[in-house]
Amino acid sequence: MTLIKKLVDQLKSKEFRQYLMSTHFWGPLANWGIPIAAISDTQKDPKIISGRMTVALCLYSAMFMRFAWIVTPSNMLLFACHFTNECAQLTQLTRYCMYHYGKDIRA
Repeated sequence: MTLIKKLVDQLKSKEFRQYLMSTHFWGPLANWGIPIAAISDTQKDPKIISGRMTVALCLYSAMFMRFAWIVTPSNMLLFACHFTNECAQLTQLTRYCMYHYGKDIRA
């Protein structure tokens, strides 16, 4: 029971309310649209994947993962968002390469 009380007290704290109203929360939250879209795109035909855009998004997420890690205080929500996007984009890049340069992965 005391664990629940501690959690409720933490959620009611001034610091948590300030966090919810900061860019450390809303920026990464809004950014989650990119990895969600990439994950949903893994079910679509690989011929519609843009190789250039996928590479750009891989580089973008790699840079922002590093930024989220080294900024003080570290922004783990932003890091998780870009880590997820990096994995999804690398999956898409693999599908693109297999479709255009290797065997069709659906064959």
